[in-house]
Amino acid sequence: MAINEHFFMQQTMRWYGPDDPVSLWDIRQAGCSGVVTALHHIPNGVVWEIGEIKKRQRQVEEAGMVWSVVESLPVHERIKTQTGEYKKHLENYKESLRNLAACGIRIITYNFMPILDWTRTDLAFEVEDGSKALRFEKAAFIAFDVFMLKRKNASNDYSSEELARGRSRFEKMTEQERLQLQRNIIAGLPGSAESFTLEQFQSALDTYTGIDEKKLRQHLIEFLEEIIPVADELNIKMAVHPDDPPYPILGLPRVVSTADDIEKLVTAVPSLSNGLCFCTGSFGVRPDNELPAMIKRFSDRIHFIHLRSTRRNEFGDFYEDNHLEGDVDMYAVIKKIVSMMQERGLSIPMRPDHGHQMLDDLKKKTNPGYSAIGRLRGLAELRGLELGIIGAMREEKKGKVGVKVEYYS
Repeated sequence: MAINEHFFMQQTMRWYGPDDPVSLWDIRQAGCSGVVTALHHIPNGVVWEIGEIKKRQRQVEEAGMVWSVVESLPVHERIKTQTGEYKKHLENYKESLRNLAACGIRIITYNFMPILDWTRTDLAFEVEDGSKALRFEKAAFIAFDVFMLKRKNASNDYSSEELARGRSRFEKMTEQERLQLQRNIIAGLPGSAESFTLEQFQSALDTYTGIDEKKLRQHLIEFLEEIIPVADELNIKMAVHPDDPPYPILGLPRVVSTADDIEKLVTAVPSLSNGLCFCTGSFGVRPDNELPAMIKRFSDRIHFIHLRSTRRNEFGDFYEDNHLEGDVDMYAVIKKIVSMMQERGLSIPMRPDHGHQMLDDLKKKTNPGYSAIGRLRGLAELRGLELGIIGAMREEKKGKVGVKVEYYS
């Protein structure tokens, strides 16, 4: 296999639009050629019109970059539950895809997580060096689920030891700490605000009554059966993001958590347009997910990459570690990605996912996980690791040669 230095990962960062504390020029100065963004101001289920798409494209291009990946084009909850006017939402989704393709944007990320896009109990967990990270603490989550939300039959989801730790955690929290925990968990609910009540949250959970793993997976497959023919026609690559965290929570099923989950989706809808956003952080929380093996297994379906590392413990807790540390073997992961890109003959967009709040960003208000400096550090580390891997592979294949350092979009 010849190593072609042109096929580096395309470096991108996520941008939340004009109100993001991290500007497009900050992202450009970090060394990125691409931006990952979405039309966050448009409500879920509403068509993304061409005019709005082009307006966002111009903003990105004026900073010298391209809009590489949509993250995310949200799947309306009505589609996930197949209730109400879900067929209308499906048609709107197809129309948004057509409009994105008309503007030349053809990698679309989405998820099929019920209610919550992600879940953490602490958005400012202080690590050893004083920087702050996102954290999921199982005992705190049980305190919320069983003793604050008081979800029906919630205690059946946990062992007696876990319930004891959850009760102890709950009893030691002040009222302010309990309120902050509630806000942290609900932060993963799209469109939520700090005033979102526990009753409203429970009402949202109730919309999934009677929907188990088997039914949710079937709804996802039926969504793909509707959407993927349109994607094929438009040369769009759909990239499903794995569940975060990758196991059931709050009585809600999860269907994109393991290699077997992905296999079921691609078997049901075999088109290569039915692809994957390979997130090492989400998949990496489960010790039974072997990341390099998964990259090899689904190599022709990985259209977008999130690189981050989490560190877990025996209690089910995890936090976002530095990008080259934690439980993810980032060297093995990137080595597989490099080989995959050479074999496929293309550069795949990557973004350093999440990052510690550190240095001057500790004094600023930032989107959780998306401060500038932590991601800048992560991107620099990942860039160097990739370059070193490619250099080593070239030497192994051809003997010692210099590596021309060029990054292509």
